[in-house]
Amino acid sequence: MELDDELCLCFHVSKRKVINFIRVTKPKRPGQLAECYGAGTGCGWCRPYLERLFREYQSGQSESVEPSAAEYRRLRTRYVLEGGGTPPPGATPIEPDMEPPDPNAANSQPGN
Repeated sequence: MELDDELCLCFHVSKRKVINFIRVTKPKRPGQLAECYGAGTGCGWCRPYLERLFREYQSGQSESVEPSAAEYRRLRTRYVLEGGGTPPPGATPIEPDMEPPDPNAANSQPGN
């Protein structure tokens, strides 16, 4: 993920905006990152990433392995389709080529 890629796909908040918000405002808790244009208050997908950026800033260490922007969107689509959260109106849409999970897949057995 690059600095100008959207970290919060619900409210179109880039990774750069979040990092600058952390640097300038020096939040005490990860939940305060919601004050950065509402990041993390939509479907909830980005919260673990926001928390990680917060911890990295607090510890002074950064640059852990991140998915590409395209993979990040695909993972968020899977999260939403599996019932993880609901993006608000105006959010970056989920990937159209992904199918919702089959609710019967866990109960089906080969050969039946």
